[in-house]
Amino acid sequence: MTNPEILQPPTVNPPFANRLLSVAAATWLAVATIGQWLFGIYILMFYGKTTLTGDFDRWNEVLPDRALERNGVFVVGIHILLAAVLALGGPLQLIPRIRRQFPVFHRWLGRVFVITAMVVSAAGLVMILNKWETGDATQDIAISIQAIYIILFGWLAIRYARARQFVRHRVWALRLFMVVNGVWFFRVGLMFWLVVNGGPVGFDPETFTGPFLTSLALFTYAMPLSLIVLELYLLAQRKQNKALSLGISALIFLCTVIMGIGIFGATLGLWLPHI
Repeated sequence: MTNPEILQPPTVNPPFANRLLSVAAATWLAVATIGQWLFGIYILMFYGKTTLTGDFDRWNEVLPDRALERNGVFVVGIHILLAAVLALGGPLQLIPRIRRQFPVFHRWLGRVFVITAMVVSAAGLVMILNKWETGDATQDIAISIQAIYIILFGWLAIRYARARQFVRHRVWALRLFMVVNGVWFFRVGLMFWLVVNGGPVGFDPETFTGPFLTSLALFTYAMPLSLIVLELYLLAQRKQNKALSLGISALIFLCTVIMGIGIFGATLGLWLPHI
């Protein structure tokens, strides 16, 4: 969800519904960018610092039980530290001004983003196959499906860029952004749930299992709501229908509010305490 100009040239004096759709998308992107960069800074400040000092024991403060023992520092480190590249670099790819004024930077960052996403996904699959101590089989299957999305969407984004079919490239790049950030959406969604409920409801925080977490995994990994909302946004752009544009704008604003609350909760509850 970003500026409509990625798909079509701007129109002169667009109708109110189209302008509102643009504002909704821009607002979502601004809030998501803040949240992504906060997450990326947390990764660098916590995992980066402890890596430089060799204090890997501190990772056990935030990772599931025995994650390091089962997966090893190298696999866990690759998976987490490269996630900072995705969190800090991903939003930059969606900002139209950067793409227009710095096309070489946009192309190289795009290559780095896609390759990093695939490496992170592969490392994540290794960790899943090696059996973390928390979560259930449904969560493992859902996040494995997400890894397939990432590899497929990344390949299609590169394919259309190399073919100079830039409209299709940008659409697949947007889809890639949504699925790459599945883990981030999961954390933000979880923190939103904890904030509004005042604590864990619908799951066991010790085993990290329960109906809420199963549903959250399904709708952030296997059938990502972020991707569904993106497709609705793209549909509204194509149809230029007033009622549809207004409805999708309202949905995007609602998602932005939920995401903002989740980012606030994650920043205070997960990220700042460990920086």
